[in-house]
Amino acid sequence: MEKLSVREVLKATKGVLLDGSAEFLVDSVSINSKKIKKGAVFVPIIGENVDGHGFIEEAFEAGAVATLTSKNDVVAKKKDKAYIKVKDTKLALQQLAEYYRKKFDIPIIGVTGSVGKSSTKEMIASALSARFNVHKTYGNLNGQLGLPLSILELEHKHDVAVIEMGISEPKEMDKLVKIAMPNCAVITNIGVTHIENLHTRENIFKEKFKITNYFKNSNCLFINGDDPLLCKVQKNNQFEVDFFGIKNDCKFRAKNIFCQNGMTKFELICNNVWREFIIPIIGEHNVYNALAAIAVGSFLGMSLNEIQHGLLQFKNLAMRQNVYHLNGIILVDDTYNANPDSMKSALNVLKQISKDNGKKIAVLADMLELGDLTQELHFEVGENVAHAGVDILITVGNLAKFIAKGAMQHKKYMKIYSVCSNEEAIDCLKKVVSKNDSILVKGSRGMHAEEISKKVISLYKK
Repeated sequence: MEKLSVREVLKATKGVLLDGSAEFLVDSVSINSKKIKKGAVFVPIIGENVDGHGFIEEAFEAGAVATLTSKNDVVAKKKDKAYIKVKDTKLALQQLAEYYRKKFDIPIIGVTGSVGKSSTKEMIASALSARFNVHKTYGNLNGQLGLPLSILELEHKHDVAVIEMGISEPKEMDKLVKIAMPNCAVITNIGVTHIENLHTRENIFKEKFKITNYFKNSNCLFINGDDPLLCKVQKNNQFEVDFFGIKNDCKFRAKNIFCQNGMTKFELICNNVWREFIIPIIGEHNVYNALAAIAVGSFLGMSLNEIQHGLLQFKNLAMRQNVYHLNGIILVDDTYNANPDSMKSALNVLKQISKDNGKKIAVLADMLELGDLTQELHFEVGENVAHAGVDILITVGNLAKFIAKGAMQHKKYMKIYSVCSNEEAIDCLKKVVSKNDSILVKGSRGMHAEEISKKVISLYKK
């Protein structure tokens, strides 16, 4: 973050200075008192279980220069610190990020979608890094708290920023896009993630499409032309729209996809130009991510050679289809989160990486936030399990039992175990795993399925 004066913080947040000097300078922002840098402004967030105002003094001891507060009873105890009174600290954080964003006249690429946002963001950033100094969202800080913090980490050394934008409720994108003001955007797909709050795919589409709220004629939206809803988007005179895909006729299209030895090769067809690309990760869904990166890089004037060089440096985030070659077995750790579409993609990866002389084992935990469609969608995942040729299915949790039912209906002789805890799943794996087997572990974040992956790694590490 570039330095800001407390005076600027006051202006951005419409705050009132209770104590300290408006000339104090801050050069970072934190909502976590345990991660304070010297010179920071601390933003105490009032959460469901914890009120950050109780950690103001801890933040000052760690080096904070200023703090926001929405409490009337906060007493300024340190005269060399700035206390800024605001109506709502969460809103003030967003207002500060909105103010700060306007200091940068660089391309901001917003990335949204139901599945694959983080991987697509990482792949775009990787491609662009071959030419540009790229700022990107750290991890998945993509919501009403995370996105402002990502914007506030911009510096003038950056040529471009790739910002992940995630929504889970109505009107949330309105808030995010007002802060980030992207002038280029990618929508990966429209699935059923967060359908519990948004109710229909059409509502999810409408909410995500708001990423274009502030687009101008020179801006461009890149969308998955194979998605049943996105493919219906009409080109218009307000901004440019380009499609990428594999099945339909898109400007950026991939053919002849081939996965081997942890790599995926495909042929790009764009404006009658054919070019072979390689990405250091497997899976057809990652080809979509690469196409998005190629589209964005081309829009920013990069050559295909530059883009390919950048893509070869790609490294996926932790717990997102990370493949481990352990002592005699292969593990696919995809435990960061789960929904029906990402489950299907993960099962395809399991099928692609498995050895002919080994079993395919899927350990699948509950998928959360699916609302009234919960049972139906878990059952459909079970059907996908059967079609993927899984030999052994282990389900974890009450909802995942419907995955077992779906699999059993389509493949009656599959070995299926339904357990209630990660510990039971681990015990089950110990009994069924043998040399040359391949294991997929996946579940929603709240299921903490990474505990299973970590145990598998410890048991079978070389």
